[in-house]
Amino acid sequence: MSISPLRIVFMGTPAFAVPSLETLARAGHHLAAVVTRPDRPKGRGRRLTPPPVKVAAEGLGLKVWQPRRLDDPALVADLAAANADFFVVVAFGQILAPSLLAMPRLGAVNVHASLLPRYRGPAPINWAIINREPETGVTTMLMDEGLDTGPILLSAATPITGDDTAATLSERLSRMGADLLVATLERLAAGNLVPRPQDPAAATTAPLLAKTDGRIDWTRPAEAIEALVRGLNPWPGAFTFCSDQRLKIWRAHPAREVRHAPAGTVLAGFSDELRVMAGQGAVCIDELQSASGKRLSTAAFLRGNPIAPGTVLG
Repeated sequence: MSISPLRIVFMGTPAFAVPSLETLARAGHHLAAVVTRPDRPKGRGRRLTPPPVKVAAEGLGLKVWQPRRLDDPALVADLAAANADFFVVVAFGQILAPSLLAMPRLGAVNVHASLLPRYRGPAPINWAIINREPETGVTTMLMDEGLDTGPILLSAATPITGDDTAATLSERLSRMGADLLVATLERLAAGNLVPRPQDPAAATTAPLLAKTDGRIDWTRPAEAIEALVRGLNPWPGAFTFCSDQRLKIWRAHPAREVRHAPAGTVLAGFSDELRVMAGQGAVCIDELQSASGKRLSTAAFLRGNPIAPGTVLG
């Protein structure tokens, strides 16, 4: 499909949004400006760090705006003066007011990392893994005033494999979303893409995650615990306590276990292995990290931090 270059204001913040920005640039569309969140202090030194979208935009030689508020009068004036065909929003992290959504000539388009109307909200990738969904995907939609409630434009699905973590699935979906976005904008501009209303009865939510969501409930089935570990890798991370020591669990797998022991009990008889009783079956912890230590295989961790069989984690 050959169309004139589209004039776009791009809004995004994390690494998930970078492939969409770069793919739009490669497709030859005119990126009038990139709007992203302000630099934030990160790491132990609390050094101001730019968001990934800013780094990518500057590498492409694009104009970058980092407003603290979207209702800043200077920003509103700049957005109006951009005379955009589209606003494109990918994991931006702020809600656009109706007055902003009405600015672009052809509308505001969002890339969302789920098969809408399922998993509306800020953490769709994590929750799809945690809930052991067989597949997920990406959806482009026309934005409205609601949270991920706008009419659907295009979607693409991908299986969730048993090896997928939030990190690997996010990377795959970000690339899929970038390609879907370009196709969406070009078809909308050509007038051959009809938006479809979402079915509210089929909607589910993917609420924001907190660090406390990562605490493992050992009374749950082993498969559910293993899915939690993958769904929270790398952030906020699944964790448990051994006495007063906090252990972050990076990788685990379920195992059949016919013995009976209280949930959370470290089982005996497994050299260089940390096998923990679950509500159903057991969980083999493959990789973990103490609060002040490095990420280690279980065998390496146990050499310096032995955990006696019979210990109850919680």
